[in-house]
Amino acid sequence: MKNTFPGFIGLARLFDLFEGGAMLILSLCITIVACLGLLHVVVAVVKLVLHAGLQPTDPAILQEVFGLFFTVLIALEFRHSILVLPGSESQGMIRMRSVLLIGMMAAVRKFIVLDLNGVNVRELLALSAAVLSLSAAYWLVRGKAMARVDATTPPPSQTSQDTQPQKN
Repeated sequence: MKNTFPGFIGLARLFDLFEGGAMLILSLCITIVACLGLLHVVVAVVKLVLHAGLQPTDPAILQEVFGLFFTVLIALEFRHSILVLPGSESQGMIRMRSVLLIGMMAAVRKFIVLDLNGVNVRELLALSAAVLSLSAAYWLVRGKAMARVDATTPPPSQTSQDTQPQKN
């Protein structure tokens, strides 16, 4: 393909430069979001300790705080998915696994902040199906990655058996 289209290499370098700039801007933006989310979590926990003491008993407060925790964790995981080094051997697989993990974390966050008093059965079934689907997709992607690692790993050497003295 490089030889077929004139200027392909220059265009590819230009796109790589654009991709690097876009990743830098997205990384800065998600860092700002994660920092603000972390600040919000710290303020919420301080308020919780000041108002409820060390024995918070209101499930709504705990749901809110854990929802904030997951928001920050999702932002951090999203930043990790952006920072995959271009040109690495399994860049696509790493990003795919990261996206699947982010989706699972978002679904788990939704389960945590879900108000069980006003739960809609269809919403709960759809959310459960989404988690199951994401988990199955992650398992399949992880299985392909593990098979690729197993194929590149040499079998254990038999030199340890050869060096052992034989009993006569």
